[in-house]
Amino acid sequence: MRRLHATWTAAGTLLSVMAAGLSAQAAISLPRDFDAYVARTMKQFEVPGLAIAVVKDGKVVLAKGYGVRRLGDSARVDERTLFGIASNTKAFTATAIGILVEEGKLQWDAPVVNYLPWFQMYDPFVTRELTIRDLLVHRSGLGLGAGDLLWWPSSTYDRKEVARRLRYIKPATSFRSAYAYDNVLYSVAGEVIEAVSGQTWEDFVSSRILGKVGMTGSSVRHSAAAGGGDVATPHAPIDGHVRPVAPFTSDNVNPAGGINAGAADIAKWMMVQLDSGRLGDGSQLFTPRTTRELWSVVTPFRVGNPPPELAALRTNFAGYALGFGLRDYRGWKIVSHTGGLPGFVSRLTLVPDQRLGIAVLTNQESVEAFEAITWRVLDHYLGAPPTDWISTFARLKARGDSITAAQERAAVTRRDSTSHPSLPLERYAGTYRDAWYGDVTIALEGGKLVLRFTHTPDLTGDLEHYQYDTFIARWRNRELRADAYVTFALKPDGSIDQVKMAAVSPATDFSFDFQDLLLVPAPAGPSR
Repeated sequence: MRRLHATWTAAGTLLSVMAAGLSAQAAISLPRDFDAYVARTMKQFEVPGLAIAVVKDGKVVLAKGYGVRRLGDSARVDERTLFGIASNTKAFTATAIGILVEEGKLQWDAPVVNYLPWFQMYDPFVTRELTIRDLLVHRSGLGLGAGDLLWWPSSTYDRKEVARRLRYIKPATSFRSAYAYDNVLYSVAGEVIEAVSGQTWEDFVSSRILGKVGMTGSSVRHSAAAGGGDVATPHAPIDGHVRPVAPFTSDNVNPAGGINAGAADIAKWMMVQLDSGRLGDGSQLFTPRTTRELWSVVTPFRVGNPPPELAALRTNFAGYALGFGLRDYRGWKIVSHTGGLPGFVSRLTLVPDQRLGIAVLTNQESVEAFEAITWRVLDHYLGAPPTDWISTFARLKARGDSITAAQERAAVTRRDSTSHPSLPLERYAGTYRDAWYGDVTIALEGGKLVLRFTHTPDLTGDLEHYQYDTFIARWRNRELRADAYVTFALKPDGSIDQVKMAAVSPATDFSFDFQDLLLVPAPAGPSR
């Protein structure tokens, strides 16, 4: 080949160089109609603002904002506008662990109790065997979202107390036998990082990761979402209308979801991940060995068939690695994660063998929006046949909303509206205690029962009689969208034996793990 190049004329050489440059540009460019496609997505799914980052072959193809930070305001989203990236933070926590492993301060498969002697799970066997790796891969035996009520909505418990209370949560499955997404063990991982590094999770991630990557505009605390400046306002559909909602501002679970970032900074993060930890100055944040750990499946998922509309997304393998999920798409390995907080959802997607990264950050709770954009970009770079992902996800959303509404109507239809409580309302009042959450109070105020979670101010609700000895807690903060059944069981003498709770709507966020509570009348003495 070199010999042929040597015989080209100067003109031929110039033409070939120009052609190569045009070809390379085509290889990394976005579809010509991409901005229009994003605008159509935002309109379809009522997203006020979003930011998109695309990197390819070590270059930033796009780092751009679209729309507005807040409905009704003119301030535009730009490439620096901060969004809560929620659980996309988990990859930063896993990377922090990887850095400490490389430094010899941790071992992936060493027991957590080697570093946190006070740590306990419900089962002593699990306490002894749970490893650093297990903290990151959702296979501990805890149920979906178990323990999230310790921090969500914002509670008075700090990070260490959340970790300590894990010992009271009964497992849903046997150890390492099933996948169930959790957040609380990532908080424990934050405690491990502090114990072995001497820095809080926030300080370690800020100085050892964000600072080195060049993510100078990002923050590591949920509370920064309320700090003003170039920050997107979260939005959500409340009573059928998209409107601004209060950001989640509690910092006690930052290791699971506390980072706020914009498109420009997320682009830098994706390039470091795709380049096996190599930084812009040529040094290594971490080595390829850590990359292999972060991107290797630990907890496999059972692969099923998607809905007919998503037949193209049928996968041959899927599983959870360390802070990332893995699957295949059209023969390519996909490394990705999503994130969700009140008013913010996001998705980060990497295709390592294409050196391609895509991030979509939004200020509205529309999963469909980030999916439609992500798959459009993936199809473009992977040479897939065109699919109208906007229409596809719109149909799926409409069907899902219809099913949810039908389930809610069916529950109302089954209700015995002629039934009455077994006891006078004042007999339901009292303090009730759950082993892992603590105390919940019920008081008769103005002729109505009012329920209060003593460590969670937002979980204050009026009890509305539903049927028999079941009431519905209508939370006074209507942004929660998490009304719950409250069912009393009586002893033979008519006194309260126990109280159980469950979400009213199947659309309730899984972090409202009301179903895991077992409330019993609290004995006299200090509250918990």
